Amino acid sequence: MNLLAIESSCDETSAAVMVNGELRSNIVSTQLIHTQWGGVVPELASRAHQKSIIPVVHEALQKANINKNELNAIAFTRGPGLLGALLIGTSFAKALALSLDIPLIEVNHMEAHVLAHFIEDPKPSFPFLCLTVSGGHTQLVWVKSPLEMEVIGETQDDAVGEAFDKTAKLIGLPYPGGPMIDKLAKEGNPHRFPFPLGEMPGLDFSFSGIKTAILYFLQKEQKNNPQFIEENKADICASVQKTLIDMLLRKVKKAMKEKNCQQIAIAGGVAANSGLRNGIQELGAQQNWDVFIPAFSYCTDNAGMIAMAGHFKAEAGIFCGQDVSPLPRMDMK
Repeated sequence: MNLLAIESSCDETSAAVMVNGELRSNIVSTQLIHTQWGGVVPELASRAHQKSIIPVVHEALQKANINKNELNAIAFTRGPGLLGALLIGTSFAKALALSLDIPLIEVNHMEAHVLAHFIEDPKPSFPFLCLTVSGGHTQLVWVKSPLEMEVIGETQDDAVGEAFDKTAKLIGLPYPGGPMIDKLAKEGNPHRFPFPLGEMPGLDFSFSGIKTAILYFLQKEQKNNPQFIEENKADICASVQKTLIDMLLRKVKKAMKEKNCQQIAIAGGVAANSGLRNGIQELGAQQNWDVFIPAFSYCTDNAGMIAMAGHFKAEAGIFCGQDVSPLPRMDMK
């Protein structure tokens, strides 16, 4: 099975080639144009995908040493994501599959993040719990099999990635702010500024309250000292990061107890955060859990994880027709 995978849900154009479950190439083109606007501009993202998708696919095939005529199927991100961005990847996948007379495989982007754990060893065994954290999603997923996942907890407002990015904006850091907060947090005191830990019923999350608390805190301190942010930037980043990670890990601990589970995985762009990676490993050591963390390159959006999800669907004989269209809001099945 020679499988081409395409990812275009947000601001990365990516293509990957998987041969019999082994990833042969994973090419990612990140759009830098959004930096000047402080966030992803959907129309600009769509145009950048249009420019990048052919050279990115060409490079993926070339690196894998696979000719397009040797492909057996094409997997693509159907959703969730930006409609215009998804439309580019979906349309390209449909056109190429039609021209080669090979089947299509639709992939849920969030399910693919979970299945990124199966690209390389070590791999979790089923069932396991996965904390999926990104700029648009914060979910606790009970993973029963590659094709059966259940969201048992999720954010009721903002995602944790948004909380990182919006905090970064408040303290004058460039977009994307999450990685900048992570970098500065390593130099700061995480206990310097205590912030309230928002609480939600059950296993759900809420990050709107902590964002407001950070905003009011900064406004109050700047009234007394206009240079407060510049003088305390590292400590602010460390304190905010600790608070957000504590909120995540508190729910993880609760979910693991409810499910009587000993395997925890993290996935998504925020899974690249060093504070979260260290925090989940420390909690795992305390609780005697098996902890699974993907390589950095499989945390952020990439077609390798789309290929992995497509591989499992192909094995099960699950394909889709040419009448498929993007779903900006796509739930896990």
